[in-house]
Order: sequence, then structure tokens, then C-alpha cells
Amino acid sequence: MFDLKKQLKNLPDQPGVYLMHDKDDKIIYIGKAKVLKNRVRQYFIASKNHTAKVRAMVSHIAWFEYIVTDSELEALVLECNLIKKHKPHYNILLKDDKHYPYIKVTMNEPYPKLGVTRVMKNDGARYFGPYTGMSVVRGTLDVIKRIFLIPTCKREFPRDIGKGRPCLNYQIHKCFAPCTGQVPQEDYRAVFTQICSFLEGRQDELTHLLEEKMEKAAAALEFERAAEYRDQLAALRAVTQKQKIVSDRMANQDIAAFACYDDKAFIDIFFVRGGRVTGRQSHRIDGVGEMSDAEIMGEFLKRFYAGAAYIPDELIVQCDIEERDLFVEWMSARLGHKLIFTVPQRGDKSSLIKMALKNVELSIGNYKLDQLKKESQAGTLAKLQEYLALPALPNRIESYDISNIAGTSNVGVMVVFKNGVHDASLHRKFQIRSFEGQDDYMAMAEVLTRRLGRAANEEDKIAQGVLEREKAKFLPLPDLILLDGGKGHVHAIAKVLEQAGVSIPLWGMVKDDKHRFRALTDGEREVTLPKNSDAFRLVGTVSEQVHETAIRYHTKLRGKKGLASELSNIEGIGETRRKRLMKHFKSINSIAQAGVDELVAAGLDKRSAQNVYDYFN
Repeated sequence: MFDLKKQLKNLPDQPGVYLMHDKDDKIIYIGKAKVLKNRVRQYFIASKNHTAKVRAMVSHIAWFEYIVTDSELEALVLECNLIKKHKPHYNILLKDDKHYPYIKVTMNEPYPKLGVTRVMKNDGARYFGPYTGMSVVRGTLDVIKRIFLIPTCKREFPRDIGKGRPCLNYQIHKCFAPCTGQVPQEDYRAVFTQICSFLEGRQDELTHLLEEKMEKAAAALEFERAAEYRDQLAALRAVTQKQKIVSDRMANQDIAAFACYDDKAFIDIFFVRGGRVTGRQSHRIDGVGEMSDAEIMGEFLKRFYAGAAYIPDELIVQCDIEERDLFVEWMSARLGHKLIFTVPQRGDKSSLIKMALKNVELSIGNYKLDQLKKESQAGTLAKLQEYLALPALPNRIESYDISNIAGTSNVGVMVVFKNGVHDASLHRKFQIRSFEGQDDYMAMAEVLTRRLGRAANEEDKIAQGVLEREKAKFLPLPDLILLDGGKGHVHAIAKVLEQAGVSIPLWGMVKDDKHRFRALTDGEREVTLPKNSDAFRLVGTVSEQVHETAIRYHTKLRGKKGLASELSNIEGIGETRRKRLMKHFKSINSIAQAGVDELVAAGLDKRSAQNVYDYFN
């Protein structure tokens, strides 16, 4: 039994981190203190001075624990790491605090390599980022390959030096070919040192270096080498011209600003490297109603830089923060020299804050639009509930479809719409295992049986404490199931639901002769939604999405299995005609959907075309 009075009395007079637990032993808040005794006691006295959020948190505290540290700075670092790990309900959390990708340069190895990672390690490699997405990372890597002509093959150095001939990239001057053994290790490493400079934003230094090399090569009459440097310069200049210059000096700065709306703080942070804006990120903090500007900015900076791979020389922010000296001490220790912390009131740096605030306004505008869409979707779901007499709002709709050709490569898919919006991350795909041949009812029954079985298995694991509900892949169960099919499909799946002991509204999406959504059936009656209604459009979208997803998965699976060779099994189709068909239609799926006339137009005689059509239909 936790004795609150006794534990409060025994709190030490030292810095540290405290963790508040609720009755279920879940960590609901993590904080740090210069003096643990003073800070923790404050929660349990003078409650009238607490904010509503703090009062709510205290009301859920069942017990607490603490970790003593050697200094307040050590407590700050530990607090940030523990919050990132446990994500307590009452702590300030970044809504966009996902694992952004970083570019990794393994300068700790004799022959460095480029890579992409979302997890930073203390392994001696250099990390650059974070980048806003993989498309940005791929674009950056493409530019690096164009400028620095680094190997893109799978050869390992020094293991593969001198083994085999250099590849085509060397012949067309797109790789400096260390595999030949003619590139000294120090020259190889020098290239990757330049890549690090490029990623740090020091493009001007690289420009001067390449210009010097080009001039020297030209003076030595090495015109081919000079042309290579010229092409590298052109690629580098194309990149730098796209980046907004915000400083005449080679500054490495981060600029952060925010504005509040709807009890949320919207924060934009710009990254300036070598005087140029190289990227930006948008973040959001919820539940900031009673927080001061200094608290909001301070909490954001702590959360953001706790996991950052790169600390700039200067941090330009919109307002001062609480415990500024402690934060600067922390960042300076990571930086290796003192961090410049600037709160500009006028001048160029103030203009940078205004630039960030303009983007914050855009973020708030996008949020408002999203809210309007959600309100509209809620209205759509309410109408669908009304039309189908559903017991609850269909916030989670699951749709199922089966795809195969001539009974081969049977697959099923589950597509999910949350709050009226398609969520591709919740797709689930199934290969039919219980039988071979073409039986959509049996295939769909297998899919639903497996789906419900996995949900039941996850419920058991949650009850045993070995799985967190948030990490379950088949929970929660849907509010509505929509099948790509008619009465027969509904009757087949109704038996599955009954055997599983679950009650979920079940409807089939009936199609017209053009395979477009027409009406819904519960197995006994049809309900036709008003064609000009949002509910009709939503179900139509669900129908299209599940059908397309099933076909894509089936096509991908067939491609993996090399099923184009099936054509050779059809009477009258030899190797020549098979190649002709694949060249004309591009995919086995397109051939399967073609009519006899289309097959004739592709170069088959009428009899062979009929054989192909009959095989797939």
C-alpha cells in the first residue's frame, strides 16, 4: 500500500526526475526538479493555485516514484528521454513527433557509405536531418550522387576493390570507381568529407573547390576531367539556386515561431544551413490553454532537440523560454561550444521570425479546413446511419473484396475508412489458403474468419498484459462491414459473424452492369441511397477503393509468382504470341480483362483470341 504522506516526507533534497502513476500503474506524468522534495510536494498542496489540467492529473495519481540525478541538467536530459519513451498522457507531446528520416554517413568506417535511417545511434557515424519525408531524402541522395559520382552498386569496400570490372556507371562518367583500386583511401574519404560539407549547407565552399579543380584540369589539358567538374558544378548550382538565402554569412541557424488556435499551439521551425533555408517542419502541441508563451516554446524546444541529430550554432526564437540558461547549457554541451540563443525584436532576424509565422498561419488554415472536412464527414456518417438504421455511427467502416483469375492466386483484402476517410495504413491482405479454385463466398468467409480470429487473439493478449491495445493490428472491430458483393456474400459472412459470436452490421455493395455501386443489401432487402447524397458518394468511394486494392494486390502477387507464363498453357498461344500479348497489354491482368476483339487487335487470330478469353472468363 502506497503511503502518500510518508513518501512525501521521505523525498530527497536533490535534483531528479519523478514519475506519476495511476491506479493501473500507467505512467501519466513525468517531470524534473532541481529539488525533488519541493517540486513533488507542490502537487498535493494549494490545489486552488493549480490549473485545471494539473488538478485533473493529480486526481488520477495513485503513487509516484523518483530517480535522483547528480545535477539539474542531468535531470532535464533524463526527463526528455523518459517522456519520449513513455509518452505520458499529461505531458506536453508533439503531435508530429514521428521518427523523421536522417541521412547517415559512416565516417567511422575506413570506406564511408551513405544510408538512410530513422534511428540515431552513438556509433561514430554522422547524421544529417531530420528531413520531412523520404521523398526529400531521395531527392537529396540523387543530387549527391550526381555531384560526387559515388558508387551506387552493392559492392563493399575495401572487400571488393580490384574484383571484377567497373560497371557501366564508370564508363558513362557517373561513378569515380573505387572498385578499380586506382582511388587511394584518402581520396575516397575526401569525397565523403565533401558530402558532409554539402549536407551541412556549406555549398559555397564546395563551389569554390570544384571551380579550382575544373580550372586546374583545363590548364593541364585534362578536358574530360574538366568537363566532369563542370557538370558537378552545374548540379550543385541547380540545388543552391532553389534555396532561399536568408544570411550573407555562412550561418547555421534554426528559427522557431508559433501561434495558438483552438487550445493548440502550431509551431514551425526552419533550418538554415550555410545561410540558406534547407528545410522546415511543422508541429502541434495540444492542450495549451493555460500555458504561457514561455512555457509553450520551452516545452517544444526540449522535446524537439532531445532527439535531434544536429544542433545549430544559433537558435532564433519568437519569445524567451522558461529555464533558458539550463536549456542553453544542455545544447552547448551537445554542440561542443556555446549555443547562441536569440529572441530578436527588430532587424533581419526578426524578419525570419515573421517568415516562420506566415507558415504557422498556413498550418492553422489547413487545420481549420481539416476540421470542416471532419464536420462534413460526421454529417455524412450520420446520414448513412439513418439510411441503414445502424445502432451506432459508422466511425470505422471495413470493406472486403476477393480477387483471382480463373481461380488462381486467390487473395482477399480488408480496407478501412476511419471517420469517413480512407486509411491505407490499416489495409490488411490475405492469401486464400483453405482451398484452390474459384469460390468468392468461401474465400471471403476465410478472410473474415481469419480477421475475427486475430482480433480475438489480440484481445486475449491484451488481457494477459502482453500487448498494448494501441499496438493491436485487428482492433477495434468495425461499426459497419461492407462487402464487395450481393446477397450471397452477405449470407456467407453472416454465418461467420454468428460463429464468432459478434454482432456487426453487415451489408453488401450491389453493382450495376458497368460495375459501379448501385445499392446496398442486407441479404433480404435492398436500400438505394439518394444518388446526390454524400452518403452515396462515400459508399461509392469505399466500393472503388476496395476493388482497386484487391486487384493491385492480386496483380502484384501474380507478378511475383511469374504467372505471365500461364499464357503458354492456353491452346494456340506459344512463346511468340505470349510475348506479343505482353508487349501490347503490359500486364497479365489487362489481358485477362480484354475482350475477344481487343485480343484480335493485339495480333491473335479469332480462334486463339477466343481461347484466351475463355481461359480467363
